[in-house]
Amino acid sequence: MINYLRNLWLTISIRKKIGIFAIMVILIMISSVAFNISIMNFSLDSFNIILNDNSRCHDFQEAMDLEVKAFAIYVRERTPENREEYVLSCVRTERCIRSLPFEYSRIGAERYARTWNIRNGYEGYRVFRDALLEKERQDSEYVTNLYQVYRIQSYLQDYARRLVQLTLRDGNANYQEKVPIFYNLPFVILVFSIAMMIMVMFLTKVLAGTFVTPLVMLAHNTRKIAKNDFSGRDVEVANKDEMGELVYAFNKMKHATEGYINTLKENNEMAELLHREEMEKIEMEKRLDAARLELLKSQINPHFLFNTLNLIACMAKLEEASTTERMITSMSNLFRYNLKTSEQIVPLEQELKVVQDYMYIQQMRFGSRIRYENSIEVDAKAVLIPAFTLQPVVENAIIHGLSKKEQGGKVFLRVWKREGILIISVADSGLGMSGEKCEDLREALKEHSTARVGIGLGNIYKRIHTMYRGGHVKLYSSEGHGTVVQLIIPQEGEEV
Repeated sequence: MINYLRNLWLTISIRKKIGIFAIMVILIMISSVAFNISIMNFSLDSFNIILNDNSRCHDFQEAMDLEVKAFAIYVRERTPENREEYVLSCVRTERCIRSLPFEYSRIGAERYARTWNIRNGYEGYRVFRDALLEKERQDSEYVTNLYQVYRIQSYLQDYARRLVQLTLRDGNANYQEKVPIFYNLPFVILVFSIAMMIMVMFLTKVLAGTFVTPLVMLAHNTRKIAKNDFSGRDVEVANKDEMGELVYAFNKMKHATEGYINTLKENNEMAELLHREEMEKIEMEKRLDAARLELLKSQINPHFLFNTLNLIACMAKLEEASTTERMITSMSNLFRYNLKTSEQIVPLEQELKVVQDYMYIQQMRFGSRIRYENSIEVDAKAVLIPAFTLQPVVENAIIHGLSKKEQGGKVFLRVWKREGILIISVADSGLGMSGEKCEDLREALKEHSTARVGIGLGNIYKRIHTMYRGGHVKLYSSEGHGTVVQLIIPQEGEEV
């Protein structure tokens, strides 16, 4: 059973472990409070029984004495006031007799017998007393019966005194019997409190063994790995919860890191020999990409087209055709950016403005079928990315994803940073593509086959791989649900 509970504890999740610990602590606190209340009630009940028995017997004795006095006064002077006082005293005496303790199992044989004598004796006395009060004083038997009533009253008073003495004696004996228990109650409470504290400490130790010990071991191994020391043994824990998964992943990462470092050491000399050749190749690729970019720009007559668009925009403004003016201005901005941008690296803010102008033109074309949203979680002015990067990707999303979909859809652009890497995601809710076609495009990107992926995306892929060590372009798609293109651009390292 213990092994089963231990295995169950090691299997359940950390959140459930914390919940169980909290519930156990609450139950221990409730048990402690309930135990103390029970001890207090036991003490008070014991005193209450003794005091209640003494009070009832003393009340009967006092009531009997008052009745005897009221009877004597009423016999001497039978006035309405004396009769009322006498009747009230009789009612009080009868009520006190009925309230006397009369449980044989609790008060014992002697007190039970005395109480029984009082009850029966008082019944006979009451009959004899009432019969006397109905007689006239001139009756020949009146005086004899009167003194007989006095004798019965004396007997009842004597019974009451003896009952009080018995009750006091039993109460004192009962108290003396429980005195050792009362003296030991603080020690019992202390022992119980210590037991509860030990239980809480045990639960804390179990919880600490589940969380703290593995974390300390992980921290120790992490410090050794930070010093490039992989000689330590793997961290071993019995946990099968999230902590066990963390330890397993740590051990796996440790071995992978060790193997990676060893491989780097072995390949270091070869990398140095190949580095110069690689740098020359990259420089040639950059020059080739710049030449291709210049070739794309030179395919139109830049000055003529730019000046013509500005002239049309001015005319639209004069004619108060605001929509036409806005469309021509957006188009002019696009051409201005393409014609006058010579830098390879530009602020993200410029690329976002180009995308905004391009999307305005497309929304004018497709109307409400095309929606555009973005979430920029970086400083767009401070972040630098390759020029002519975002607009071609957004254009692909519209042409290949949304324009062919009857109900249109949405383009969502998100930019964020994670661990020094800038991630740009362009997602559309268009037609998407099958898994096979998506995989074919990924292979085409790796093979630099622009015929299969298009000049725009292929050019972006090559430039990111050429300009950034660790740069990458990821492609995800689901048929009927849309496509996501992610650009991975390291920001902390220098350009290659």
